[in-house]
Amino acid sequence: MDKLFFSFFLLIFTANIYSQKDSLQLGDRYADDQIYAAITYAQFDSQPSGVTKSSFSYAVSTGFLKDIILNKKGSFSFALGVGYGFDFFNHDLKVSEINNSTFFDTSENISSNVFKAHNLEFPLEIRWRTSTAKRYEFWRIYTGVKFLYNISNTFQFTENETAYKYKDVSAYRKLQYGLTFSAGYTEFNAYLFYSLTPVFEKGTINGENIDTRVLKFGLIFYLL
Repeated sequence: MDKLFFSFFLLIFTANIYSQKDSLQLGDRYADDQIYAAITYAQFDSQPSGVTKSSFSYAVSTGFLKDIILNKKGSFSFALGVGYGFDFFNHDLKVSEINNSTFFDTSENISSNVFKAHNLEFPLEIRWRTSTAKRYEFWRIYTGVKFLYNISNTFQFTENETAYKYKDVSAYRKLQYGLTFSAGYTEFNAYLFYSLTPVFEKGTINGENIDTRVLKFGLIFYLL
């Protein structure tokens, strides 16, 4: 299933790179950057004491944005959209679920510890760019908020050569949101996401609240 989603992302990515137009002309008015695809390096931030930040992890996402022009030139706009995102984390926090209760711990005997999440995305953006109705290569600066609704999550680890797997743990926060920022020229744009909500609800470890957040930075590509 993960390979299917990743293949779909690569298809969108390839279409973007080889597309001949970066904008959609609509008579005297036009819309820009209505399809997005992002690939980012991901990290768990603000981890509890004694828990290191995640090792190599990544996230991919793609979706559609409705571009609403706010001035005659089309250089300033508002966008709202919907998309899909997949997160893959290698991390050190031990997460288990017993009788609908989530438990957190650390262990030196864990040889593999992976977290996966499938999310619906709902981005909102304020956009500034140097485009015109007939100019398809331009600078852009976009900033906004992205809401995430978790479809499914999986925590799996191997401890003392025994594999454990927990799906849709109850303490995982279903609705999350964070700040977004992207800037660049033509297809290649830097992208940043930082969550304003903790990943877990009411999670504690050794009496300390778990305030883990998600940080993503990488590239985002736009077309149409």
